[in-house]
Amino acid sequence: MNQYKTKAFKGYTSKYNCDKLVYCEEYDSIDEAIVRELQIKKGNRKNTGKPINSINPEWKDLSDGWLFYFDK
Repeated sequence: MNQYKTKAFKGYTSKYNCDKLVYCEEYDSIDEAIVRELQIKKGNRKNTGKPINSINPEWKDLSDGWLFYFDK
């Protein structure tokens, strides 16, 4: 999240100011997480919002209040 919030890398997230965590899922393995990420990315935009709306209907930043240490 620190990299997203500080826009440490040029790319989609920095270009479109994507720096809020509105949804997350936890998996036991990276392979399971990658499969799920690809499922979400393959879906259409209308359906992508459904899981977010089910747990975070106001789309609040779930990382608010996290303590970030920034490199100087």
